[in-house]
Amino acid sequence: MAESGLVQGRYRLLDLIGRGGMGEVWRARDESLGRQVAVKCLKPLGPQHDPSFMRVLRERFRREARVAAALQHRGITVVHDFGEDDGILFLVMELLDGRNLSQLLEDNRHDPLPLPDFADIAEQVAAALAYTHEQAVVHRDLKPANIVRVADGTVKICDFGIARLGHDIGFTARLTGTGIAMGTPHYMSPEQIGAGTVDHRSDLYSLGCVLYELVTGAPPFDLDDAWAVLVGHRDTAPEPPRARRPDLPEAYERIVLDLLEKVPDDRPRDAAELVKRLVSARRSQGAPYGAEGGPAEAGGRTATRVVRSLPSWTQGMTVGSRAEPRARRAGGADRAAGLTGAWTSGLPPLSRDTPAPYVSERPAPSPEHLAALAARHNAGLSLGRLGRWAEAGEVHRAVAAEREHALGPDHPDTLASRFEVAFTLARSGRPADALREYERVAAGRERSLGPDHVDTLAARQETAYALGRLGRHFEAHQVYVSVLAARERTTGPEHPDTLRCRHNLAFNLSRLGRLEDAYRMARDVASARARVLGPQHPDTLVTRYEVAYLLGQLGRWAEALQTYREVAGDRAQALGPGHPDTLAARYEVGISLGRLGRSKEALELYRDLVGARTAAQGPADPETLRARHGLGVNLGRLGRWEEALAEARSVAALREQVLGTGHLDTLVSRREIAVALGWLGRWPDALAVYRQVAAARERVLGADHPDTLASRSDEAQCLEQLGRSAEAVALYRRVAELRQRRTPGRG
Repeated sequence: MAESGLVQGRYRLLDLIGRGGMGEVWRARDESLGRQVAVKCLKPLGPQHDPSFMRVLRERFRREARVAAALQHRGITVVHDFGEDDGILFLVMELLDGRNLSQLLEDNRHDPLPLPDFADIAEQVAAALAYTHEQAVVHRDLKPANIVRVADGTVKICDFGIARLGHDIGFTARLTGTGIAMGTPHYMSPEQIGAGTVDHRSDLYSLGCVLYELVTGAPPFDLDDAWAVLVGHRDTAPEPPRARRPDLPEAYERIVLDLLEKVPDDRPRDAAELVKRLVSARRSQGAPYGAEGGPAEAGGRTATRVVRSLPSWTQGMTVGSRAEPRARRAGGADRAAGLTGAWTSGLPPLSRDTPAPYVSERPAPSPEHLAALAARHNAGLSLGRLGRWAEAGEVHRAVAAEREHALGPDHPDTLASRFEVAFTLARSGRPADALREYERVAAGRERSLGPDHVDTLAARQETAYALGRLGRHFEAHQVYVSVLAARERTTGPEHPDTLRCRHNLAFNLSRLGRLEDAYRMARDVASARARVLGPQHPDTLVTRYEVAYLLGQLGRWAEALQTYREVAGDRAQALGPGHPDTLAARYEVGISLGRLGRSKEALELYRDLVGARTAAQGPADPETLRARHGLGVNLGRLGRWEEALAEARSVAALREQVLGTGHLDTLVSRREIAVALGWLGRWPDALAVYRQVAAARERVLGADHPDTLASRSDEAQCLEQLGRSAEAVALYRRVAELRQRRTPGRG
């Protein structure tokens, strides 16, 4: 990884931002999405750790990363991705443009921060902790270096889950021969020092230490000797902050001292109560910032309202003790969902209670052999990320065969490889082959893991998707409905996997012609994804895009236009203006404008889009040609038929060269040539082209396909224009018969 500077074939390391006891943080570029991110690379582990420890560590890292990635709050750093590359565990996070609180204090020459800054930071951090503690997640390592104030004033907490992982690895909180904790003890709670129970109140104590330093310029026990600092936290009352800063309001001093109580029960009950006390203290001082007090949350909510009900799918995501005692869900709430990737291959069951029916009497393969297979599996994943699907498929097929021989056909690792084989087949345009492989994986996972296991449901959902790709939408619908019921039953209605299934079901409903049902479901999924993942998350935007498409199908083009514009704007902000998904949304804006008769606006949009597509993908790329096709259509709508004809001919020639003569897009462009010829009064030429298109569609799609019948109707209209009415009537009758045959029972 260090040599290539490319993590998992996707994240290009650019500049080293920082280095600490846990590893390094790099500014990097996400080559897939074209955005800058921060990549935290954990320090590589030495040979002193045996393979079983490493497997446990990888699983724990995966769990902690999933917990961090599930947190969705403006005051918490977003975790985009996580993985392992060349033996190094890494997290991919949003890149923050700001300064952490340690740097702010250094910038201020370690003088106390101005009171408005202190109040702002305190309330935002407390609000973020209120949210995380409601999710039963404890930070364990809150300190100034882990709190960042970004350029717009937002304050974010970083490194959730990292402290616990570091403790397990041995990087942090490690004792020396004299029993002194290594690292920075200035923000540790008494229960952490004494190996007591650590829960959300430990975070409150650490926050008290941070706030003490912000208002005085130094932590509460600012001593050179680490042992003295620990004894201070455990046994000594801190000096009141007003003794160091007399102008500090008494209400703030009381809050800080309450947070620093030695006994957890004597501290504020939770962070939500702390938010209320901080807001009340600020208002009593004349509201130094904010119109109604408190930094506004999204949608105009203030910090006192950030605590909300816990989604059912987060109940099993815990770090440390719960903030409040709650009954465990029955049925394995703590069992982690499986992932296909570098962490899961070769991992043993998580506990003795985990079902493992795949164990057989076959000789156990050597750890070296399994490690080699895992490495080859990862290589296949990397090839897929680069779009080299044929090569990736070959790798996964070979690994699957070897894993089946070594571990058995129903071992999770064998099935993980077969799942990837199916995925590469789907990406290579072979949905029928992918379907057979997905069905095999789903059956094997049901035998070894159970029908409701997350991996079984993932395979069944991909089965439904492959059925849809093959036009078998009714069968796909039945599978989606069954999978959705299982997902809602096991993980809850708003788990991201459940929402993905509902999105796919809505898409499939539209293909069954149930447009109103599809629209209502897509609209509900978009709202749920906005709540769970955020309004600008790519999955949220995909569903909003589908909502816009369905509005157009329902003839509600004004609403479709507005929705497409919103999606395009959000994608430009989240992914960049030149990202393919942003450009796709802009293309649909042009379609909507044309449908509303606003062809002049559409024409200008398509001109810009052609330029952007050409710059990003080249002049002959299919998406560039699609934008040029839209430009030509709107030239015709504006009556500029000579220009429209020239554009259609140029696009058709390029499509024929790039896609082939029988490709549906090529035939669409050839039809546009005929339309322009007709409007120019060149009916014999138009008739010849219409007939070519109809014949080609009949060969490719069949005689009774709607597009073929539309071409025959075009041909009949052209015959009428040429005065050949008898031929036109005969052709119209033939089209009517074929339509009636296709839809029996109507009429």
